[in-house]
Amino acid sequence: MKIGVIIIFHNNENDIDTDCFIQQIQKTPNLELCLVNNNSKDNTYKILDQIKQCCNNVSVVNINKFKSDVSAVRAGARFMASQHDLEHLGYATANLLNKNEHGLNGLIKAISKNQDLILDFNIENLKKRDIKLTLFKSLFSIIDYLKKLNVNDQFVNLQSLSKL
Repeated sequence: MKIGVIIIFHNNENDIDTDCFIQQIQKTPNLELCLVNNNSKDNTYKILDQIKQCCNNVSVVNINKFKSDVSAVRAGARFMASQHDLEHLGYATANLLNKNEHGLNGLIKAISKNQDLILDFNIENLKKRDIKLTLFKSLFSIIDYLKKLNVNDQFVNLQSLSKL
């Protein structure tokens, strides 16, 4: 079962290790990524586009006018819903990651390593809800899920220590 992940970027060109990011994405099966550039003024969009050219499971959405993180996630979710048939769609914001400790590369590694746990946790979480879920109500925070799963992962442990 595929999982979709939306990652929001805003002026993150110095935080993206393109080669490492591409290698990790290519090693991760059953993952669709939507990288949302939220009106960056640096070369973030160019870097995200380079990643897209190297990975067939990556899409890039470019927002030309800065929006809140919630609105940027919604833009990514609308795109993913129109392009892919995904039951599980999570999100993360690059600017909220502890960049000093593995940042984006750590996030992708943690998703890859714990993908089955994330899916199982999301399925159980969705079963507990009594409301009819829409696309936006079923979105979940990847970082929050990883923290709740109590996985033994250096990236997750360091993110828990940072103030998100």
